[in-house]
Amino acid sequence: MSTIIDGRFLKFGLVGLSGMAIDFSVTWFCKEIIKVNKYIANSLGFCAAVINNFLLNRYWTFEDHTHPFGEQFLKFALVSVSGLLINNLLLFLLLKHSKKNFYILKFAVTGLVFFWNYFVNFLFTFN
Repeated sequence: MSTIIDGRFLKFGLVGLSGMAIDFSVTWFCKEIIKVNKYIANSLGFCAAVINNFLLNRYWTFEDHTHPFGEQFLKFALVSVSGLLINNLLLFLLLKHSKKNFYILKFAVTGLVFFWNYFVNFLFTFN
């Protein structure tokens, strides 16, 4: 029986970093270049990262090919959408009560949501 924290946690973190780079790039482009609302830009960046992260986690982190692709992606998307809701809620609350930079707060919130995503995906999506 595998433990919750093992080599997959590190892999999940590396995948998360690649997803974060995609997330921040898409968010920045949408918010700063094409002037999309910051919450919509945040959601678009998050969605781009979800696709990247699902593929890398399915084939590299968890090496889980036993579940049907579509079913597993729907589970991953459900976890990700709940993470997005947590992300946007925390971001909204922090922006409302803080004068900190949007991207600094987004970075902090993303770090918190990482733990939610790992544990729920470990127990629900790739189990």
